[in-house]
Amino acid sequence: MSISVKVLTRPIDEVSYVRATMKGMALTFKHMINPHKVTVQYPEHRDPLSARWRGTHRMLTNEDGTAKCVACGLCPAVCPANCIKLVPGEDEQGNRYPLVFEIDEFRCIFCGYCQEVCPEEAIHVGRHYENAEYSRDGFVYDLERLTAQTHPVCEMWDPADPKGE
Repeated sequence: MSISVKVLTRPIDEVSYVRATMKGMALTFKHMINPHKVTVQYPEHRDPLSARWRGTHRMLTNEDGTAKCVACGLCPAVCPANCIKLVPGEDEQGNRYPLVFEIDEFRCIFCGYCQEVCPEEAIHVGRHYENAEYSRDGFVYDLERLTAQTHPVCEMWDPADPKGE
């Protein structure tokens, strides 16, 4: 059995690197001359986010400052990323509350299922997106940190508005 080699001939316009380089340089010079600037000066100028933007989590509190969470366990059950850790507790009157409530923001996919399933509307996905920490442990939000968050919450889909606008 013999090996045959097939030589392909390509037209010069498909393999011309000079032509592609000239097109790229023309585009570069066009953008240099164009007075329209597209760079956003970020810390000074921030574009408004959508009302349905899903950022870091926030736990809402009652009037007395305690978390609204009743430790029902629905949010860890529905979480597709398995990033919520919940240990329920109960006081003398039979009221349930979370002993441990942690959300690992690195594992979270910010789907908003925890907000949708919560019967007490305790956990919300907020509109905060500027997260910077020096260690991975800083991205595990415990109950104290979740209740201390003050940023506005996400406005999820409203059934009264079927188009979602």
